[in-house]
This record gives sequence, C-alpha cells and structure tokens, in this order.
Amino acid sequence: MSMTQTQPARQEEETLLSLSLRHPPANLEAEQALLGALLTNNRAYDRVSDFLTGAHFANQVNGRIYDAIARRIENGQLADPVTLRAELENSGILNDVGGMAYLAKLLTSMVGIINAGDYGRAIHDAWIRRQLIDIGENVVNSAFGTISDLSGPDQIAAGEEALFRLATEKGQDGGFVVFDRALTDAIKTAELAFRREGHVSGLTSGLRDLDKKTGGLHPSDLMILAGRPAMGKTALATKIAFSAARALMIEAEEKGPGVEPTGTVAIFSLEMSAEQLATRILSEQAEVSGEKIRRGDIGQKEFDRFVRVSRELARLPLVIDDTPAISLSAMRTRCRRLKRTRGLSLVVVDYLQLMRPSVGTRPESRVLEISMITQGLKAIAKELEVPVIALSQLSRQVESREDKRPMLSDLRESGSIEQDADSVMFVYRDEYYLQQRMPKETAFDSMEKYSAALDDWQRKMSLVHNKAELILEKQRHGPTGVVHLFFEGEYTRFADLDMVHEEPHH
Repeated sequence: MSMTQTQPARQEEETLLSLSLRHPPANLEAEQALLGALLTNNRAYDRVSDFLTGAHFANQVNGRIYDAIARRIENGQLADPVTLRAELENSGILNDVGGMAYLAKLLTSMVGIINAGDYGRAIHDAWIRRQLIDIGENVVNSAFGTISDLSGPDQIAAGEEALFRLATEKGQDGGFVVFDRALTDAIKTAELAFRREGHVSGLTSGLRDLDKKTGGLHPSDLMILAGRPAMGKTALATKIAFSAARALMIEAEEKGPGVEPTGTVAIFSLEMSAEQLATRILSEQAEVSGEKIRRGDIGQKEFDRFVRVSRELARLPLVIDDTPAISLSAMRTRCRRLKRTRGLSLVVVDYLQLMRPSVGTRPESRVLEISMITQGLKAIAKELEVPVIALSQLSRQVESREDKRPMLSDLRESGSIEQDADSVMFVYRDEYYLQQRMPKETAFDSMEKYSAALDDWQRKMSLVHNKAELILEKQRHGPTGVVHLFFEGEYTRFADLDMVHEEPHH
C-alpha cells in the first residue's frame, strides 16, 4: 500500500527534476557562424541589424562581440579581427574564452552572407523562447504567491501584459515602407471611396453629414467623443456602433447567403451593463421608449415590434463587454483575440476615465494615468488597424460659462487626450440648458412680464427642440466645424437633421 502511495510522488519529483535540468533554448553554433560571417564580410550586418542586438545572444561573450562589431560598422568603420583586437583585449571580453584564438575559431565557422539572415533569425527565435520561459516562471511563482501579492485576475492581466510586450517589442516588426507601396495603398483607399455610395472611404458612422466631413471612420484613428452628462454621448456612440455593425452585415449579405461579416464592432461599456445598452438599442430601433420597456408598460403591438426588431439585431456583428474598470492590457488582449477569431472593424470605449492603465504600472498622477490610457488606446488602433472611439467626460468649468459649448480646454486631464487623438468631437444640446431656464411666475412682479418671458422662452425652445450639435474641434485628416443632428429624447436617438430623413426600417 505504501508503495502505491509513494510512486506518484516519486514520478512527480522526477518530472520536476527533469524540467529543472533542461537547458534554456540556445543556438551557439548559429551565434558563432553569424559572428564569423560578420567578421569576414561587414555587409552581412545589413541582413540582421534591424532585428538583432547583442542582448539576443545566449552566450554573453558572443553578444558583446556582436555589439563591438555593430558599433564599428554603425560608425562607418571596418570591423574585422585586426581592427577589433585592441578593443576586445582591453575590455577583457575574450579572457574567459581563450583570448584572440576565439576570433580565429569564429572565422572557421563562418557562413555565407546570404545565410546570415537565417542564422540571425535562429538566434532571435531562441531568445524569444528564453523570454517565454522567464514569463512562464514568473506566472508560476506569482500564482504560488512567492513573488507577488496581486489578485488572481491581476496576475492574468500582468501575464498578458508581459506577453504583449514581448510580442510588440521583439524587434522584427516595422521598418520602412517603400513609397511605391504606400502610394498603392493610398490609391486603393481613394478608389474605395469613389465606388462606395456617399464617397466614404472608412466605415460609415450612420450619420450622413458626419461622414461627409470625415469620410467615415478610418483604421488606426483614435476619436474622442466628449460631452457633459445628459448630452447623449452614449446614445451617439451606440448609434455609430450600431450603424457600423449594420453596414458590415449588409455588405456580407450582398456577397451571398451564409457569408459572414468581415469584422465585428466591439463596445466596452464600463458604465452601463450589457443589458442596459441592449435595451437602449432596442428602444431606438423599435421606437418604444426605454422607460416603458423597463416598466413593462407596452401593448401587444409594441411588444410584437420589439420582438421582431430584437431578432434582426441579434444577427448584427456587435459584441458588448461590460467589465467595470477594465485595464488597458485586458482590453488589448480581448481585442486581439476578437480580431483573430471573428475580425474587428471598430472599438467603442464608454468611457475612458473609468479605465485603468496596464497592470503593473503605477502612475504618479491622474493626468499621467489618463495619458497612459489614451496612448494605449491609440496603440490598439494602430496595431489592430481599426478605428477606436473613446468617450470622455468634460470638466465642470463648462457650466460656469454663459456659452456652454465645449472647447478643447474643457477635456478632463486635457493635454494628453487632445495630443493623442486624431479627432475630437463634442456633443452639445442647447435644449437641455434652455429647459432649465424656464421662467418662474414668482420671479416677475406682473403677469404681463411673466407671459412675455414665457413666450420668449417657448420661442427659443421651439428653435432648438430635438436638435443637437456635434462640434468637430480637431480633425487630423479634414475640416473642423459643426455637424447639426436630430435628437429624439424619448428614444435617446440621433439621426440626420432634415425634414425628409429616412425612416428606420422595421
């Protein structure tokens, strides 16, 4: 009996021992062969210089020799055993490997200049594997509680952040784009706009006049949509997200039955639950007030319309993540996963002041924290090549002015938001402020004066009723200005402002 009890324990011990005895991945032959090639023909450096550094070598001596070679070549000098001799001997780099005889050994294991790139990539690949082992060890030690006091979800985010950093900083991405290729891409974008109805090169926002000014929502752009509470930020962002998702679905349907949309619209709703947001979209599309839906105060006819619209909406490529106080690293991971599995066309964040920066970072101030978040959102837009719309709060100083139209300086922790954004839009409704200024009878000493003030107020109200302004305060790719919109408070719905705007399809 005691034998059967100790056997699994012994097997586990042996497995752990064999794991600990395994050597980290390294390709010393490739390191020596590459150094030999560089010492023989400095032009081989061009094939590895954009992704390889001395830190990537498993053998520290090889790495320091590579850095010494690189320094001379970067300075326009010749790097060979003769020119390197003084530096290598004085620094004592070669003391542990047999002195200058080691360089002679390297020359015998050289490879041709053509193979230098392959050897460089083999060295780099072994380095990535070693980094993965380090990250894995940290994750294990952190989970055992030996090196960290982070909670479980925070440990996941920290692990994801470390992996993301390795993926983005591995040094192989980027580089110059030949102008010819950049021109081809620009012409393709222009052709797309020319062929599309409404001449929109990006994804449609569902608002005609906004699309005219911006050309639609463009990949890699970070757009900030800001406003004071009750202005309709969430309603407008939801309208844009819904319209983009519907455009993706229509595009797929036009290609034929069963064709899946090429991308998804992701909404990160940090303030409202997924259910509340879904109710808003349903209310807007079914033209049933959200208040009535919540109270269950709807007739059979409205309920049938509600069900029919919900079936249509269920087919939309729209996903909602309502994790409160989501961190930047978690958002990035979820977006990358979505892009890989279902495609990603637009990201909406409601709203950025409720986000946390990446796990493991501790900004000194709120301004620095917001700066890290906006930079991170711009990085997501660029890396995943999707437009990102981030909603933002405005400071209270708006309320103290006579003209309450927002300005760039009203953005909370404004500097970094304004700097990182490709466009900044403010949503403003005069009706909201005017409504609060309704004349009170007690404020007047006669009925005539009160009636005159009331008439004047009603006249002003009729001019701004159901109207909203979208103020484009900054736009990198086009003009700034004001887009006038129709706003229906009952259904929290935005639409184009004109007398013959298209009725929603039911």
